[in-house]
Amino acid sequence: MTHTDTTDATIPQASESAAPTGRRLPLLDILRGAAILGTLMTNVWIFTGPGAEWGALQSGSLDGAVEGVFSVLANGKFLSLLTILFGVGLAIQYRSAERRGQPWPGRYRWRALFLFGEGTVHFVLVFAWDVLMGYAVTALLVAWLLTRSERAQRRVMWWAAGVHLTVIGLLTAALTLADNGGEGTVSKEVADLYAHGSYPDQIAFRLENAIALRMEPVLTFFLLLFLFLLGVRLFRAGAFGADETGRRLRSRLLVWGLGLGLPLNVAAVLGGPDLVLLARYGTAPLLALGYIGLIGAVVDRVRRPGPLMTGLTSVGRTALSGYVLQNVLCVLISYGIGLGLAERLGDTGPWWPWWVVGLWVTVCAVLMVGSTLWLRRFSAGPLESVQKWALRH
Repeated sequence: MTHTDTTDATIPQASESAAPTGRRLPLLDILRGAAILGTLMTNVWIFTGPGAEWGALQSGSLDGAVEGVFSVLANGKFLSLLTILFGVGLAIQYRSAERRGQPWPGRYRWRALFLFGEGTVHFVLVFAWDVLMGYAVTALLVAWLLTRSERAQRRVMWWAAGVHLTVIGLLTAALTLADNGGEGTVSKEVADLYAHGSYPDQIAFRLENAIALRMEPVLTFFLLLFLFLLGVRLFRAGAFGADETGRRLRSRLLVWGLGLGLPLNVAAVLGGPDLVLLARYGTAPLLALGYIGLIGAVVDRVRRPGPLMTGLTSVGRTALSGYVLQNVLCVLISYGIGLGLAERLGDTGPWWPWWVVGLWVTVCAVLMVGSTLWLRRFSAGPLESVQKWALRH
């Protein structure tokens, strides 16, 4: 998420898009930009739905074909992609520290703790479905695992995958057998909180319900561990390079990821609310791997990057700032503390669901244009710069 050249970085940056030799890998920036904007494809429905953050816990049902298509393409997929890329960045920083003879994890622990603090602030002040806190905890463990043998890392990776799939399988079975007669309802009090309540009241609500609202990183800890280590393996295998090895590996990811992931995700979404966990946390990572192959294939064929490619690259280089900003913008547009469009346009009238799609497109455009203009003057995003400054003092 930073743009510091690895030759002068004294603190390992978990998301630095540099090759082991110090050269940047452009594909990583583009993939990260796509992952940031892709997560909003899912989150935008949370911001605009009844009960917002809390409402997402009450219902796994989809309202219409458009939301269903968004769910098939995005729900959990770009979150998995972002997690894989975080593992890639961690592998890059480990190799950089190893090359310089620096101790590892060394001061990286402070970076992870700082990230946890950033995630906590983001959770309390902006968005209950923050991912940074879970990434920080997982990064601490994976940073230590990188000092172990590759054989040990592979064992942990597949063990984590097995535990995660077992947990998701059991929870899916429980949902299938449970009585879901009351599913889909959001209390009037909670709906009014986000439609008319004050900002301090919304903060207080998140704090009062922190255990429930923070269950996702707990539930998905083993998935995060698996995807971090998978990112490490993909990077070490050369899957993100511009050479023939990278193209060959990405072609395999494209064929297997889309070939298996797309039909499985369609089936999981069509299966209804009982399969919501399987769709978001079970089949999604397969399609995320397909996206790596697909985006990589497009990048390999582009000779002159246009506005879209430039915008994705800029968002990828300012990923932390973009992630937080897109959530802040959606809060101000959707909740009653801002424009209150979530209640005004509702989830039933003629504008539904197209205004939600328009909100996503608009925020994406703002991020791509804004980050491109910002990087013409500065070498890193605003939050990335604050993070670098804090960790150097």
